[in-house]
Amino acid sequence: MQGEPDTSSSKKPWTAAKKTTSRRGRGGAAAAAACLESYRAARAGKPGAERRTRRRRPGRSRAPRPGGMMETPAAASCTHRPLLCLLLLAALCLRPGLGLYTVNAVYGDTIVMPCSQGVPNDLMFGKWKYETANNSPVFIAFRSTTKKQVQYDDIAEYKGRLSLSENYTLSIKNARISDERRFVCMLVTEDNVYEEPTVVKVFKQPSQPEIIHPANFLETEKLKMLGECIARESYPDGNITWYKNGNILQPVEGVVVMTLQKVVNPSTGLFTTTSSLQYMPTKKDANAQFACKVTYYGPSGQEEISSEPVVFDVQYPTAKVTIKVLSQRNTIKEGDNITLKCSGNGNPPPQEFLFYIPGEPEGIRSSDTYIMTDVRRNATGEYKCSLIDGSMEDSTTITVHYLDLSLTPSGEVTKQIGEDLPVSCTISSSRNATVFWIKDNTRMQTSPSFSSLQYKDAGNYICETTLQEVEGLKKRKTLTLIVQGKPQIRMTKKTGSNKSKTIICHVEGFPKPAVQWTTTGSGSIINQTEETNYIHGSFSSKIVISPEENVTLTCIAENQLERTVTSMNVSAISIPEYDEPNGYDNSEKVNDQAKLIVGIVVGLLLAALVAGGIYWVYVKKSKTPSKHVNKDLGNIEENKKLEENNHKPEA
Repeated sequence: MQGEPDTSSSKKPWTAAKKTTSRRGRGGAAAAAACLESYRAARAGKPGAERRTRRRRPGRSRAPRPGGMMETPAAASCTHRPLLCLLLLAALCLRPGLGLYTVNAVYGDTIVMPCSQGVPNDLMFGKWKYETANNSPVFIAFRSTTKKQVQYDDIAEYKGRLSLSENYTLSIKNARISDERRFVCMLVTEDNVYEEPTVVKVFKQPSQPEIIHPANFLETEKLKMLGECIARESYPDGNITWYKNGNILQPVEGVVVMTLQKVVNPSTGLFTTTSSLQYMPTKKDANAQFACKVTYYGPSGQEEISSEPVVFDVQYPTAKVTIKVLSQRNTIKEGDNITLKCSGNGNPPPQEFLFYIPGEPEGIRSSDTYIMTDVRRNATGEYKCSLIDGSMEDSTTITVHYLDLSLTPSGEVTKQIGEDLPVSCTISSSRNATVFWIKDNTRMQTSPSFSSLQYKDAGNYICETTLQEVEGLKKRKTLTLIVQGKPQIRMTKKTGSNKSKTIICHVEGFPKPAVQWTTTGSGSIINQTEETNYIHGSFSSKIVISPEENVTLTCIAENQLERTVTSMNVSAISIPEYDEPNGYDNSEKVNDQAKLIVGIVVGLLLAALVAGGIYWVYVKKSKTPSKHVNKDLGNIEENKKLEENNHKPEA
């Protein structure tokens, strides 16, 4: 049968053929003599004799032999060339020696077996055969050097799979497990027969192992089927190893139990290896990764493939209960909400618990959370939770912080100037609190104390307290203090260098008094006045005048409580005066002014006396006393007039 070109696969064999160090040499003639009986049987056409092929001569047909049997080509050849036939028979009976080639092939690829002997110059033909399990030879391919023909024997399992090249290399497409056998290359010359045995090994890599039928969950203290690891279609068979977190699992009686099973597909000869694992987990096996690995032999030696890891849910009973307070803050204050969460360390965790609340005689059944809203200080205490059966209890203590502030008096308070006002700011809190005072948006250094109220004491007072350890817990209360008083007036004057006089009316009182200026006699109202800012119940109003004659100015201050009037005499004489500082003590300022006037008058009198004495001495010497006396008298009269003007009553 003519071979077809190899188009089955482009893959190369995993490894080249291996050759031993010796092979069979000459000596086929001696062996052929031992097989003479087989040759004679072939000539006689006895049953059981092997059929041989021969080349047909051109122009000669093949005639049937007696008994209905066709003469084989080998028998016909033996009729004319007995020596060749003997050599052929010897080759049929020969068994391979120690020299072997080994060809490793991949399942499904093409097996390539070279005839490594080399082609002799006097080669007549070459043949390939394989040996069955009982060492019987089966010829599969023949090639003649003379006619350049290739013939393939009608062997069903190799039909359409063989290809024999000119150098007698035999190729077998689509390698199967059944191809794993011993093949022999025979080269026949006129006087000898050469054999080259080749052993074919076929390998099939298994599929990636996978864990099938995994358990839904595992339970501690229970031996349970974890799953099965399966590796399909391998050759030769492989072995399976189990791993946990990358470490090999060793069999332990009652804890780790493994069962290995191998099944051969009768049609393909491939192995399917399955390993089942029974496992008793512990709590530490939660989130553990289990995997299996198949170890097999390939053309290049031992290899292995791992499965994808699998994590199993390990269930175990609750051994501990924990209660926690869920809060965004570290502390709890009045008005906050409290969320309690109870949890158990079992798997699966408990879904319901009993919560024990201060003031409640029995536990409250709830899910794993319990919420209390707008808590008060009486919620401070110990909270507990337990399993439904009351076992495995845990507790925690909750402190609800509070802060109370009491200000006496508070709100708007009206008092009269000079009165006393006791102020008290009392604090009650769950922790030590910080207290401070603020007046008119300015923090005070000390607490306010009013033994004699002044206008400057009026304002908005805030008593504020905070708990530093509790975020957002602070309180404040406000006192608005109003200090009232009747108008009080003090008048001062200043004389300028340009004969002008500035009269100032200093006013105190609350509510703010209205100020009006008038002149004595005419009673006319002076509208050209200037006022300073009203601060702490005080302000001033002033006028500037240049009197031609002595006048009396009246300052009138009036509020809801009273009307106050004060007057001042202003002289027309322009005597330079010291600018008086501002003040509120009228008697002190009047005395200073009187002292100033008295001083001026005394000075003038002393000056007049000195001048009079000098003048008297002069007159006495010059004996003209009348003239100087008149001058002295004139000075005395002028001084008296000035003294009278300065001693007019002033307020």
